[in-house]
This record gives sequence, structure tokens and C-alpha cells, in this order.
Amino acid sequence: MSRPLEGITVVSLEQAIAAPFCTRQLADLGARVIKIERPGPGDFARAYDGRVRGLSSHFVWTNRSKESLTLDVKAPAAAPVLDSLLAKTDVLIQNLAPGASTRLGLDYETLSKRFPRLIVCDISGYGGDGPYRDKKAYDLLVQSESGFVSVTGTPEEGVKAGASVADIAAGMYAYSNVLAALIERGQTGRGKHIDVSMLESMVEWMNFPMYYAFDGAEPPPRAGASHATIYPYGPFPTGDGKTVMLGLQNEREWAAFCKVVLHEPDLATHAAFATNSLRSANRAQLRARIVEAFGRLTAAQVVERLEEAKIANANVNTMADVWAHPQLAARKRWRTVDTPAGQIPALLPPGMTDARMDPVPAVGEHTDAILAEAGCTAEQIARLHADGVV
Repeated sequence: MSRPLEGITVVSLEQAIAAPFCTRQLADLGARVIKIERPGPGDFARAYDGRVRGLSSHFVWTNRSKESLTLDVKAPAAAPVLDSLLAKTDVLIQNLAPGASTRLGLDYETLSKRFPRLIVCDISGYGGDGPYRDKKAYDLLVQSESGFVSVTGTPEEGVKAGASVADIAAGMYAYSNVLAALIERGQTGRGKHIDVSMLESMVEWMNFPMYYAFDGAEPPPRAGASHATIYPYGPFPTGDGKTVMLGLQNEREWAAFCKVVLHEPDLATHAAFATNSLRSANRAQLRARIVEAFGRLTAAQVVERLEEAKIANANVNTMADVWAHPQLAARKRWRTVDTPAGQIPALLPPGMTDARMDPVPAVGEHTDAILAEAGCTAEQIARLHADGVV
């Protein structure tokens, strides 16, 4: 079965999460992705943990369906190998340290003179220029710099997201920009430069709280797992020690919630709770009444009433619950992929039923084959190994 990006070759000087997440999605669509890694340890994300049968959880998530080429890109002997690869490459992606690609002659301005159809995507913390260009940027730091931590958490303390949202955001924008650049190249015949920063990606996601605080207004308060400005909207304990998440969006739902769920229809017009603004302002008082009512019920009974009232609700699932989620199973979203440690389950990408789901590579697994394809003889390959270039 053909896939949209079959015939497209991507070379990636990548590490950690943002660039690997971008290129894995390109591989999902059928692109050939050649991942260049440091000789020896490879991508440092391989050593983040050993939770997946000795492999890193981050790495197996973002690196399936790729070929691993170990290459010391700083070594003079690496230059002809890179030239040979780039001559047949459609997209070069890199998230090296700031300025590294320029020092290596792998920036778009340099490469476009020799490879005019090449698309070059740079992923960095703060972008290719500006006063923060050389500032180190890790996911937690960009979550902080973008204002995300200031509106996330409890009134007492801001917290980061439990997932690497700044890396994911940058990877997603790099992915979509690369797809757009491939379409544009089909029209113009020329490549282009893409400059994606983690900061700009996260600030785009922060536009709601930024506009909420427009022109010096107060920002949305930190409300834990509850909504900052809509109430009731968030987690509530039940009588059997579990938690139910629910969310109301309008006055019709509020009336139904009072009548069907709480069995207190008159509460809908209570002077302290008659509008969302009042409910949000008086949330401590309202929460006490909801917790008291839910305390007489099990989580299953609460959910049954919420469903009857057509009120949105969800379980507060653990990771084990998500692995066994009945909706994912019913929709047949799980596949298996090979890894150096054996087969593991992997989720199909959203919206796709025929994604490429090839193995997660070992460090340098494809080095010799790629070097031979690039025109190196057996003797040259042996010399590159002996000199520590690959």
C-alpha cells in the first residue's frame, strides 16, 4: 500500500524529542528517515531511562521506522558522506545546539546553493536570531518562559505539564511546516528554510490565557485540574474513594445537572449560582454541595446520572487504565513494532489506519548499508570505523 510520503528522503541531525517526534511522523507517512547519531552512545535520549525492556521510553516513542547512521559530523571525513546523502535528500531537519549547523556548513544559506530543492528545517529553543538565540532551552524551561507554568497548577504553586508539551508543540509545527514546504516545492521547484522555535510554538498554544489577560487584565487563575473560568468543571470525589471528572458548558446543562445529577432542581436558580460567573466566583460553596451529594454515591452511579443528564464526563485514568482503554481496543488502534529488545505495542497515529510501523533501530544499525549506498567502498567503510568517524 502506497503512503503519501513514499519516495521522500529525510536526513535528520536530531536528538531528544522535538526533531525526532517530527521525523517519526514523516516516517509514519512513508518517508525514508535517516537518523544521524553520535558514534557510540547515539542520541542521548536513548539513555533517558530503561523502562521499555531496557530501552528508553522517550526513544521508542519517537524513533520507530527510521534508519540509524552513526557519523561524527565534525570529522573532515564525514563531509563527503553528508554531501552524497544530501544530494539525494528532500528534507534536512536538525535540532543541534544553537549555531552548530552554521559552523558545520549545514545551514540553508550554504546548502541551498548546491541543493536548491532541499528543504531545511531548524528546530531550536528560541529561534535562529534575537537576544535569546544562544540560550539553552529544555522543555521545562520553555514551559516556564512561555507563561505556561504561570497558569498551570494550584493557587499555591505553578506546575509543568506531565508530558513534554514544548517539545511536542515544536515537533508538530515542524512537521506541518515540512508538509507545507513539500507542497510548495511541487509548485515552485525550490526548497525553503523553516525556522521553528519551542518558545513560539508554546506561545501560540498560550493565546487563550494571553488574550484573557489582554491589556493588563488579570490572567486566568491556577485552578488545579478544574477549569479556571468555568464551574463546575473538573474533578470531584465520590463515595467509593474514586474521582469523576465532569464539565458544564452552558445554562441548559447546569439546570440538567441540578435536576438529574444532584436531585436539587431549585439550585439552578439559586442567587449564588444562577450564572457561570456567579458559580465560578462562589465555587468553594458550590463544590461543598456537589461533594456532599457525590459522597452518597459510587463513581459508577455518578457517571450514570451524568450520562442521563447528557453532561460531559470522564474517568481519571492511570497509565495502566489507558493501556487497557476499551475505546482504543474497540477501534483497533494498537499495533506492534520491533525493537532491539523485542516487540512492543505501539499506537497508530491519530487519523491514520495504514501508518508505517517499522522497527525502532539500534544505534548505527544501518550505518554500513547507508555508507555503501552513498558510494563508499568496503575499504573506506572499514577506515571510517577504524578512525571513529562512524
